[in-house]
Amino acid sequence: MSATTTHASLAELEALERRYAIATYVRNPVQFVRGAGARLWDADGNEYLDFLAGISVLNVGHCHPRVLEAVREQAGRLTHATNLYYTEPVLRLSQRLSESSLRGKVFLANSGAEANEAAIKLARRARRGGKIVVLEDAFHGRTYGALSATPQESKQAPFAPLVPGFEAVPKAVDALSAAVDGDTAAVLVEPIQGESGIHPLSDELLGAAREACDRTGAALIFDEIQSGMGRTGTLWAYEQTGVVPDALTTAKALGGGFPVGAVVTGERLADVLRPGDHGSTFAGGPVVCSAALASLEICSDPELLARVRALGEMLSAGLGLLPYARTVRGRGLMLAIDLVDGIDAPELARRALLDQRLVINATGPGTIRFEPPLIVSEQEIAEALRRLEALA
Repeated sequence: MSATTTHASLAELEALERRYAIATYVRNPVQFVRGAGARLWDADGNEYLDFLAGISVLNVGHCHPRVLEAVREQAGRLTHATNLYYTEPVLRLSQRLSESSLRGKVFLANSGAEANEAAIKLARRARRGGKIVVLEDAFHGRTYGALSATPQESKQAPFAPLVPGFEAVPKAVDALSAAVDGDTAAVLVEPIQGESGIHPLSDELLGAAREACDRTGAALIFDEIQSGMGRTGTLWAYEQTGVVPDALTTAKALGGGFPVGAVVTGERLADVLRPGDHGSTFAGGPVVCSAALASLEICSDPELLARVRALGEMLSAGLGLLPYARTVRGRGLMLAIDLVDGIDAPELARRALLDQRLVINATGPGTIRFEPPLIVSEQEIAEALRRLEALA
């Protein structure tokens, strides 16, 4: 960044927000202007350690040179052509996603919510009128189908009536098994529930979902929007569970910081959707697909994935020593702590940002989540733990 670069002041941006931005976000009083690796810088030149990665978007870190080079090269040749014509990046990305996971076929979208919308349509196309079974505390997105699959009263109630045909059940084997019947189109679950506070589902529960779907002919769909792309120490979280879904959705980290999502099927669902059943103007654009190809290659590296598992253990052990941490849970570099009674998580996250220049996130009144870039170093994890200790 040039020494002569200037930015609007924070006060100016706050004024613009009040006048022109619909108030759907509660922003923290920091203006970020630059990022590299696991670091961010604000408009005043202060350096921050980023242990949120844009909510598991920047698994490859900020401004990874391979992602940027892929974007620059493609943007200089072709930015958009629509899906009525062939472009190579969209089909190369589809190939890599399929070969890296379920070996079926791929529909590309622009976001996680859009990927889940496509997955819901896929399931309903396979079994007309069938219900979608979801789990309590799930989060699948904010568009109407995805929101209807998100059984959280605070998110759903203002926007009722919702899309019919969704049934939420407790995270218990008996309840899930009983809910799945011949009228079920799909069971849609996150192998690790992210937005509700990093809650891994047990292998027993996931196995029960697989058995119920096999028994009834329903589709098992894993929402790996937050848990995928190496976040847990394998490219896809399902690889650690022994349960293989019929389809998975991915987004967030797929584009290395650029907006792209996908549904990846196994063979069973590969040819369910037909021409005209679904589509998107911008999905599968050559620039974002080029970014995603680079990001997917980086996140597939076995050495990186092994480091994620080792660094996750290091971070988890350090979090467990914090005097205000009651419990630690998660997998790989997808971790959360529940706080001891009397400590407010949003306030702790705010203090971490403003006092320690550490970017973390509260997922509720008593839970903090940690999702650093996968390229984070041991030294940066140790530094983050020192900053967290200073908050005690």
